[in-house]
Amino acid sequence: MAFSKIKSYFILTRPLNVLLGILSIFLGAFITGTIAPLQKVICACVSGGLILAGGNVINDYYDVDIDRVNKPFRPLPANQLQITQALTFARILFALGVFLSIFIQIFSIAMAVMTAVGLIFYSATLKRTILLGNIAVSLFSALAFVYGGLAVHRWQWTLIPAGFAFLFHLGREIIKDVEDQAADASHGAQTFAVRFGEKSAFALATLVLLVLISATFLPYVFEVYGKRYLWTVLFGVDLVLIVVLVFMWVRPEPPSLRRISAVLKADMLVGLFAIFLGRPI
Repeated sequence: MAFSKIKSYFILTRPLNVLLGILSIFLGAFITGTIAPLQKVICACVSGGLILAGGNVINDYYDVDIDRVNKPFRPLPANQLQITQALTFARILFALGVFLSIFIQIFSIAMAVMTAVGLIFYSATLKRTILLGNIAVSLFSALAFVYGGLAVHRWQWTLIPAGFAFLFHLGREIIKDVEDQAADASHGAQTFAVRFGEKSAFALATLVLLVLISATFLPYVFEVYGKRYLWTVLFGVDLVLIVVLVFMWVRPEPPSLRRISAVLKADMLVGLFAIFLGRPI
């Protein structure tokens, strides 16, 4: 029974999302050319991971009614954990994440507090608004790179991957809104898909991802990243995005969109790998 509850807490944090965030933070430091001081980079990774986990938990806390319709297998709608337990867990994760930011630098404290508060506000309010919620969660995801850069005092180097992350997450979030629109509409959430319809949301997601595809060539053109980055991003990211866009329009059913969302999440890891390969040695 104890193991089952621990597993439910673990699932509640959305570990794949947390891992992606931790990798983004580490890469944010690594692409600057140094990971020293290493203890600060590790502290940033753990701190950011805890804050992101807290954001995922608080998101499920506020979305429990919607998830009973859309994702009944999640720990809260499946009654594997109590609502109050989830809220306490989120508070602990946020507190630990912000506390660890103290050991990085003063600007990291400000970013940690801002992100924690922003994630709560997003789950409570912004998520149910037209585009503001999508923009907010995409911004928080992009800031993971900057957080890693702050740990090595070279945050300016992280702006390119942060920009890519913003566009990647924004496109995925809009697609997810189409997947969730039935449940969102039944609970009064005014997302872009609910307000303007499926085709308009697909058109906007297509525009965002096409801008992203175009932007991926710029670091190579301006000789920021090398050929290994170009070939990896071309076949590992851009080609996948084009296939996703085709399937999105051809198979717009929720199960298909759910698979597309999973593919996009995995493809973010390929994008991180491309940046890892492309950095100047």
